Amino acid sequence: MRLIQGATVAALAAAANAASLSDVCTVSNVQSALPSNGTLLGMDMIPSAVTAGAVYNASAGMGSTETYTYCNVTVTYTHTGKGDSVVVKYAFPKPSDFKKRFYVAGGGGFSLSSDATGGLGYGAVGGATSAGYDAFDQSYDEVVLYGNGSINWDATYMFGYQALGEMTKLGKTLTKGFYGMASDDKVYTYYEGCSDGGREGMSQIQRYGDEYDGAITGAPAFRFAQQQVHHVFSSAVEKTMDYYPPPCELDKIVNATIAACDPLDGRTDGVVSRTDLCMLNFNLTSIIGQPYHCAAKTSTSLGFGFSKRAEGSTTSYQPEQNGTVTAEGIKLAQTIYNGLHNSKGERAYLSWQIAAELSDATTEWNNNTKKWELSIPSTGGEYVTKFVQLLNIDNLQNLDNVTYDTLVDWMNTGMIRYMDSLQTTIPDLTTFQSSGGKLIHYHGESDPSIPTASSVHYWQAVREVMYGNLSESESLKALADWYQFYLIPGAAHCGTNSLQPGPYPENNMEIMINWVENNVKPSRLNATVSSGDHAGETQMLCQWPTRPLWHSNSSSFDCVNDQKSIDTWTYTFDAFKLPVY
Repeated sequence: MRLIQGATVAALAAAANAASLSDVCTVSNVQSALPSNGTLLGMDMIPSAVTAGAVYNASAGMGSTETYTYCNVTVTYTHTGKGDSVVVKYAFPKPSDFKKRFYVAGGGGFSLSSDATGGLGYGAVGGATSAGYDAFDQSYDEVVLYGNGSINWDATYMFGYQALGEMTKLGKTLTKGFYGMASDDKVYTYYEGCSDGGREGMSQIQRYGDEYDGAITGAPAFRFAQQQVHHVFSSAVEKTMDYYPPPCELDKIVNATIAACDPLDGRTDGVVSRTDLCMLNFNLTSIIGQPYHCAAKTSTSLGFGFSKRAEGSTTSYQPEQNGTVTAEGIKLAQTIYNGLHNSKGERAYLSWQIAAELSDATTEWNNNTKKWELSIPSTGGEYVTKFVQLLNIDNLQNLDNVTYDTLVDWMNTGMIRYMDSLQTTIPDLTTFQSSGGKLIHYHGESDPSIPTASSVHYWQAVREVMYGNLSESESLKALADWYQFYLIPGAAHCGTNSLQPGPYPENNMEIMINWVENNVKPSRLNATVSSGDHAGETQMLCQWPTRPLWHSNSSSFDCVNDQKSIDTWTYTFDAFKLPVY
């Protein structure tokens, strides 16, 4: 009898693999694949809301030029006893393209991904979720408050981690039923995202570690309270110093730093591959007195894309700027790069690497007063007003009576309030690791939005928590077997850097799939230079904690251990009573 049942299951699976899209892309097939209520605890399906329709030769995935044929499905569920409604979109490859994979794409800013088709290029089913607050059309910051003082905790937990976790658990069950797979068949499950998409990925392997086989997380916006308040820090420095630099002065400081520190890594190529050596060997005061010039311009900014709302964009005018770098400008830059400290001198947070653009310090020209004035980035200001002060306004209007201690208090409030939802810094990844999960974590070394050292600090926390009982060499080996971390020389926030023509990894998913499914473990990360004199060059990036050192302007470099350099990336946040992982 068991042999007959096994043969029947195998026959059904074979029949599904041989089926056409029209055979499986039906409402009835999706309904039959839905898990019975009670199977996925807390999630009750609504079969009558299922939709299914074939899509032929359509583009798929963000920025993809390829076309695919797939089944576009929507399913709806409610949380048991709650009466809410969560809509999830899934894109199922046609049966001949399906490679037993499920793919989750990250969003950005305060938004989850609204595109379910990102996995089609990998033969994977993909999903996107409304998260119960219409995340397809609204960003989370628009719904975080019901009104002044009243937090929408349902939306907070769904955005924080729950919506993607539920979408994945449901999606994998649907996938097996949709294609007629056996219940014990493996569906390889992957995550990929950067910025808040990187944080979302970390939320998944921290909370749903046994659901994922591979995760690729770039520049994660975790440690949410410190990260978001830090966006106000540059403005607080300007207010404290009562110095509002012309943007051209800041640009000169950054570009002069890049030029001075570029050769320290062994090759002069316009890229600071070793910001640690820059910190150890370069004094910003040497730039004082250097001339700068910028032509007049009008520019439009979306504020790092932290909201879907069109009204979040701003247009600004900057007149022609001529001058020389001042001592005040250098002191400002030094203070920003040094990071936030309280009035006792205790460190509250780390900051951007030297040579990273000082975007948050950009001032605004007042054409009436003919002066440069404070411009508080909404990336940080909105977090303070909505998430800390619980006021339904989009930005801080000013920084009157705001001190560095005030910023530390805001960080502390946000950290405690959202510790179990938005902080996303749980360092114990044992469930993910013991389930066979693999993690590639990367960060642009000159990221001007999310400080690169924030990723280093998390890697250090995971190593200490999970392998603190091992020797240094043993812990590094054990961690690298499943968690590999890479810094991308010169790169900015989740992409290449117009100021530094460095490399950027383009085929992370292929590397991850090969690691998970074929056990081909990477030791270095493949990246390609897309601009400058070395455009087209392939660089195999060093796995942290080793650092690149070029051979006398040649095309090769070594990955070296340099304790002095590593020490520049290591921080203790003694301004807080609680540990900051």
